[in-house]
Amino acid sequence: MDLFFLRIAPVLSALVLAYMVLVLGRYLLYWAGSASAMRRGRGIPPGDPDALDWHLVVPCRDEQTVIGRTIAELRWAAPQAHLWVVDDASEDLTGEIVAAAAGRDPMVHPVRRRRPDARIGKGAALNAAYRAVGAWLPPGTDRSRVVLGVIDADGRLEPGALGHVANARAMGRPDTAAVQIGVVMRNADVRVPLPGRGRAANAFARLLARMQDVEFLAANTGMQLLRRRTGSVGLGGNGQFVRLSALDALAAGVDGCEGRPWPQRGLIEDYESSLELGLAGFRLTHVPEARVSQEALVSGRRFLTQRTRWSQGTLQCLRYVPRVMRSPHYGWGGRAEVLYTCLQPVVAVALVVLTPLAAGIALAGEAFYPADSAAFWARFGLLALAAFALGALPMAAWGVGYRRREYPGLRWAVGLLWGLALWLYTYHLFLVAPRAVWRELRGRTGWAKTRRNAELTVAGAPTALEV
Repeated sequence: MDLFFLRIAPVLSALVLAYMVLVLGRYLLYWAGSASAMRRGRGIPPGDPDALDWHLVVPCRDEQTVIGRTIAELRWAAPQAHLWVVDDASEDLTGEIVAAAAGRDPMVHPVRRRRPDARIGKGAALNAAYRAVGAWLPPGTDRSRVVLGVIDADGRLEPGALGHVANARAMGRPDTAAVQIGVVMRNADVRVPLPGRGRAANAFARLLARMQDVEFLAANTGMQLLRRRTGSVGLGGNGQFVRLSALDALAAGVDGCEGRPWPQRGLIEDYESSLELGLAGFRLTHVPEARVSQEALVSGRRFLTQRTRWSQGTLQCLRYVPRVMRSPHYGWGGRAEVLYTCLQPVVAVALVVLTPLAAGIALAGEAFYPADSAAFWARFGLLALAAFALGALPMAAWGVGYRRREYPGLRWAVGLLWGLALWLYTYHLFLVAPRAVWRELRGRTGWAKTRRNAELTVAGAPTALEV
């Protein structure tokens, strides 16, 4: 016992502390690059959307609560775009709503999928739309002028978004294969009480929605602008635009699967497709001036279900790291950024394991060897406290910047409070990452659909259905 606490425990504690400092330094470096990219990012005038042929793809599975309005909003915001709505074997009225819209509007095209090929993942639904668009286009069409945009079933494009996607640095450049636009949470300011919930639950729901908005418009935007510099922009599930000729190249080259440019069963097929495009030598970029809105989740359970899937999908992307490291199409900055992204769940799980270990050693040392424990904390305590404070400052900065850009009429203290709340919000990663690792180790890779806020749920009912 004496040997452990006098010899081994201090070494273990120092190693754990060193690991935490290393993780913090890695995080601060990434944040500094993101903040710098966001500060120096300059928008450019919109391009000519009529120079391209637009096709918006909306994958749907049991989306009767939102799909009707989504179709109407997209047709209003992008009247020149064809709308391809993929009904992935819905068990509600989604198919009937889409068919009725198509009967009224020739620009709306239903794509109906049936079991056993349906309900196996979003990537498979997108591949069905890709094949449908290709079969519909007249022979001889210049497929480099055709752009497929992916919009969530609850997504709404801002008017003029296609013009920004077509700007001279995005689809206005012939070598640009894909563009990701900004994402905003349209219910971040909603204060209507949720039925059946008390005051505390409604306050939590509003805060959760706000944090998702800060996350996407501040932290994620900075991350994407950094990726724009390093050549490693990641596509998202909502608001990605890909040139059809680039999808053709992936369909001919990915795993030899003709007609499958998107990974069939990936949990984050959007990010995987961006890695495949980057490895094929295509240029991707981010356009924050264009935005698509979606609903922020207001249920903690549904939020954790969604983020577990994202975290597990990120783990699955680790298989791309060796190819990225060897690829001539990624510079050192892009390789480092991809490695940082793919290792996020692993880093979080290691912290989840090491933090209680360090705390247990510290408490035991305090109880049995108070003098030695006091000497250890006299040496490293200030460093640990500074590391803890440094972890909060970048998040606070994102909140202040978000307030300045999106709500300039509010006091700066509101932004600071949002930033500190964002710091606490980011700790959800330490809940979902271990669960994601556990699911991956057990081979549980089914695709889960998160329920919409408008869907009625029974108390105790599951919030997602898995294949």
